[in-house]
Amino acid sequence: MTAPSPPAGRTFRFACPGADLPLARALLAGQGYAFEPEPFWPLAARLTAEPRPLGSSVANFFGLIHVQDKSSMLPPLLLAPPPGAAVLDLCASPGSKTGLLARLVGPGGFVLGNEPNGARLETLRRTLERTNALACGTCSFPGQAIPLEDGSWPFILLDPPCSGLGTLDKHPEARRWQGARAEPLERLQRELLARAAALLAPGGALLYSTCTTSPAENEAQTAWAMDRLGLELDPLAPPPGFVVRPPALPGLDGVLPVDGDASGAQGFYLARLRRPGPSPGAPASVSGTPAARGTLLGAAEAAACAEAGADFSGLPPGELRRFGDALFLVHRRASALLPPGLPWQGLPLGRFHGDRGDRGDRFRPNPRLRALLPADPGCAVHADSVDAVARLLAGQALPAPRAPFAVLYFQGRPLCRLAVKGSRALWAER
Repeated sequence: MTAPSPPAGRTFRFACPGADLPLARALLAGQGYAFEPEPFWPLAARLTAEPRPLGSSVANFFGLIHVQDKSSMLPPLLLAPPPGAAVLDLCASPGSKTGLLARLVGPGGFVLGNEPNGARLETLRRTLERTNALACGTCSFPGQAIPLEDGSWPFILLDPPCSGLGTLDKHPEARRWQGARAEPLERLQRELLARAAALLAPGGALLYSTCTTSPAENEAQTAWAMDRLGLELDPLAPPPGFVVRPPALPGLDGVLPVDGDASGAQGFYLARLRRPGPSPGAPASVSGTPAARGTLLGAAEAAACAEAGADFSGLPPGELRRFGDALFLVHRRASALLPPGLPWQGLPLGRFHGDRGDRGDRFRPNPRLRALLPADPGCAVHADSVDAVARLLAGQALPAPRAPFAVLYFQGRPLCRLAVKGSRALWAER
């Protein structure tokens, strides 16, 4: 298939709830960004004007948008977990796909992002925190040996390490991963596919994707999974705005080798596979207490959270547990999905610090989490322009009355929590 190449432009997705879409658009417009919608998904867009790198925008800083190649958005969208579903992202860093999965399943669903590399795990966690991906947890295991229960996951995303030949425009060094040099990657991909197939529930869906154009890492791996792992191909239709090539092997109609040049995107490959059996159906409700380490909040700690103005009512269902000085949300779905004692981390809500004797520690909520902001903060600071917000992030202060903290608003919507020192409101990351 051939089509004229669309104009070059960075793509991104809106990562915020619907109520905050006007806020995100206003912040982008206020800094001179212009964009047009992508046809394959209402929350995807392509820049038509980028006065400065989009990653440095205020909207991106607060996680209202996420810069992402449009091909990279397809794996979560084509896996298509429904609201309330449980999803395993087996190779999750840097977190773009994990965060999109969390938006799709909503607060009643749960996404576990796994990343074996420590540095990449931190990148994953920072991405999820910045974009307020509330329905996520993270863990760190080799994907081919992750200690989860077989047959327990109705939706799995597997985007394994690959040669990256679909990203040569940005990563020309990927050319070295050809021929015999790619064989270790191909072996790892099969090991990961085998583990993913074992974890998949009857009737469940596995979305296999890569950012390479190599048939050995794409069509050949799909055929191997069908022949050796008992999985069935679930054909995909090309999304609007994408051009796909014919599959390199026969019998694979319905896989999507994305033509990057013709699509104005990275070269990508996607195949959706299913475990034979009845459909998992609607997500079951989960009751009971999640098996978790850490300790539940005591009375003094709960009082410290209330004094700090932390409103937990907008969080997904689960428990608040303290691990050392940090407070985390342990999602309720974890009780049915994760083995007892499995090391994993929920959403970081903030930290306890200081020593107030019998009154206990003080609590500082995560300033980025808009879900923790109280509806009536008592001290509200209103920025009259995007430039004022940008200056605040650069270290300048805004006038504020004396208060324990302030909430920054822009066009009537809350952006973040600010620290107050004297008569000044300041952005403080921690």
